[in-house]
Amino acid sequence: MKTCLRIFAVLAVLAGTACTRSHSQMQTSAAEPVALQLQVSTPFRFVAYGDSRFHDPKDTEAANPVVRQMLVQAIAEVKPAFISFGGDIVYNGYDVNDWKVWDTETSIWREQKIPVYPALGNHDLHGNENVALANYFERFPDLKNSRYYSVRAANTLMLALDSSLDETSGPQGKWLKHALDTLPADVDFVFIVLHHPPYTSSSDEKKFGGGHSSRTPEQALAKMLEARQQNTTVRFIVFSGHVHNYERHEHGGVIYFVLGGAGAHAYPIERAATDPFQSKEINYHYLLVEVDRHQLKATMNRLDLTSGKAVWTQPDSIAISLPAAKAAAASQ
Repeated sequence: MKTCLRIFAVLAVLAGTACTRSHSQMQTSAAEPVALQLQVSTPFRFVAYGDSRFHDPKDTEAANPVVRQMLVQAIAEVKPAFISFGGDIVYNGYDVNDWKVWDTETSIWREQKIPVYPALGNHDLHGNENVALANYFERFPDLKNSRYYSVRAANTLMLALDSSLDETSGPQGKWLKHALDTLPADVDFVFIVLHHPPYTSSSDEKKFGGGHSSRTPEQALAKMLEARQQNTTVRFIVFSGHVHNYERHEHGGVIYFVLGGAGAHAYPIERAATDPFQSKEINYHYLLVEVDRHQLKATMNRLDLTSGKAVWTQPDSIAISLPAAKAAAASQ
């Protein structure tokens, strides 16, 4: 009987998700996108990661609650200016109890007054979309019901997208193109944050352990960004999740990070020989981004609990500078 009830619950969630996907492709943003301002100056640092799946800690099938909680604590100790969260915050967006787990387990961030800037993931939209979004926006009132929005912080601009909507067409695509066409002159770095990755070495065809392929809409977004990168004085950097592991790619001058290591069970990845980061490990992690004038450094901080103790390493780090033209102009 218990098995039948579990199967029925899963089918209900899947049905709700299917409706959400169909509806979301047609839906526009419920409100005019907000433009947030964070009062910081260089140098500053922030954290980016995603795919935590906050949920009943007793249910270890949904995620690894110990990893999730240790990452939250470690990020609090870093004292970042803000946290960029790439989606799948909770296991089921419609479930108020999952959001209560988020409330409890991330209370230290609110105590320290660390802003969190999220992007919607597919799990955040599970079930009845109106209920799921109400739960989401209740936790992030500064978004004022904006499913996509911008955040200005010193010499950076973050554009958080909703990848359940098309990123390069419709109202969101129009908003994004306008934002990129009107970048302030003092912006050095533009961070694009979304749930689904434009590039990944993972695959939907992975039979054991799970995986995801990149989708056509995000591929189109990457093509647009890479074309713009060739004719701009800023640097585009993309943060995504969905794939439960860590990846770094570079195409056309754009840096792409996959940051799905916040607690959802890790996916094995058969990394391409050309991938800048090579690893067969389970990469639970967060990315620490240290921003200065005209340059930044991004470092992956990896948590390993296989020995029974927390072991932290930094297996990947990259320094990112401005395109040569702007760097030369800045030095004059």
